[in-house]
Amino acid sequence: MLRTTTASLVSLALGVFTLVNTTLSWPADALPAGETEKIAEEAFVYGLPLVMNYTVFHEYFIDKSGPQFKAPPNKLYNTARVYTPKDTTVVTPNSDTPYSFVAMDLRAEPFVICNPQIEKSRYFSVQLVDMYTFNFGYMGSRTTGNGAACNMIAGPRFAGDKPEGIGKMFRSETDFAIAIIRTQLFNPADLDNVKKIQSGYRAVTLSGFQNRPAPPKAPELKWPKVNKKLADADPFAYLNFVLTLAPPVGPAAVEVPMRERFAKIGVEAGKPFPAGKLTAAQKAELKTGMERGFAKVRETVGSLGKEENGWRVATNGFGDRQAYAGNYALRAAAAVAGIYGNDAVEALYPLLATDGDGNKVDTRASRYTLTFPAGQLPPVNAFWSVTMYDGKTQLLINNPINRYLINSPMVPDLKKNPDGSLTLHIQDTSPGKDLQSNWLPAPKGPPYVVMRLYWPKEEALQRKWQPPPVQRVK
Repeated sequence: MLRTTTASLVSLALGVFTLVNTTLSWPADALPAGETEKIAEEAFVYGLPLVMNYTVFHEYFIDKSGPQFKAPPNKLYNTARVYTPKDTTVVTPNSDTPYSFVAMDLRAEPFVICNPQIEKSRYFSVQLVDMYTFNFGYMGSRTTGNGAACNMIAGPRFAGDKPEGIGKMFRSETDFAIAIIRTQLFNPADLDNVKKIQSGYRAVTLSGFQNRPAPPKAPELKWPKVNKKLADADPFAYLNFVLTLAPPVGPAAVEVPMRERFAKIGVEAGKPFPAGKLTAAQKAELKTGMERGFAKVRETVGSLGKEENGWRVATNGFGDRQAYAGNYALRAAAAVAGIYGNDAVEALYPLLATDGDGNKVDTRASRYTLTFPAGQLPPVNAFWSVTMYDGKTQLLINNPINRYLINSPMVPDLKKNPDGSLTLHIQDTSPGKDLQSNWLPAPKGPPYVVMRLYWPKEEALQRKWQPPPVQRVK
């Protein structure tokens, strides 16, 4: 799960829709009283994940001068390390699997991603995400296996079939999409093996894969810069731009009536608001509607999943269009809670909410333990981990032993209790030399703890297994 820095990107997304001190004409003069507010609420809920996704997309793949730039579209980028506290673009990144990324321009032709042969004991996945933030497909250990393979991603207007040499064809609903590749790292000494695997990943256009002449290039795009100045000058610039890359064809045709409603208040693909002035009443309706939309998203975030022994566990937060079934509030809440999160069948994410007594966890004031009874470690086909973040920033934290998580590959080196159970020590100072192998360093203050179950077994998906409570050391 990658999470955008909630404070900054949600704030920016809100800024996109801010109308105070903005001079715009109003295309909704004829709407009855209250209708503008209703449409604004609906458009905000619908558009928030698209805008949040665009900010990350722009920072990673478009803004070459930015500190977080990875590579331009259609070029694979390998992060040959795990994430550390220095990585601040997204919050709660995992620190188990070095990431590889490729943004795919699917307008002119499909794109092909190939993986080398990977040993069966090592988990990897290729998560495909479109501009709506739908997870529209997976390659990897769970779905296509660890054998060498090439699979194709086609855009919404592609009318052909998969050619020879292609295993599966995946269909993106948007003209651009992102592939997020996770390659399991067993331990620090394993990094060179991961680098070797990453060097075997291949990401090319279909014509490049077939060694044929490329079709005519798609037109160059003028990508809106991500900054407050543009957000103030043209509040709907980002959403209206992203909509140009998301044609309402195929499964997305269901959105046509909704987009026609949005156009009544100026939310329309490629149509920035013209110059003019809003009346005070128009500003008030739009502002109220969007505030109501954000409140709805926040309320939905708070209701994600069910509480189990102090952990919030959601099995329906992420997926494709069919999985969301028109619930745009759930899609927006998922983006705020953890944009680019995996489908539950790929990875399950229990999030620590309280200790076993129902109290908020504060590692400045207390020490805590997490004990897995004998034979009751998280049930997975791949691996599990428990990762620590700062509760205020939700970023990985610096600590004396540079340990950001404890995961299943570490279990053989951890100290077991006499009854075979395993206790992790969650605190801001070392529990002592004898227990340091089991220490998960915590911040001096509220922590944010995420458990990850990669390729969870059915007993986890059916909630027959539940994470044990975190207990305060009294």
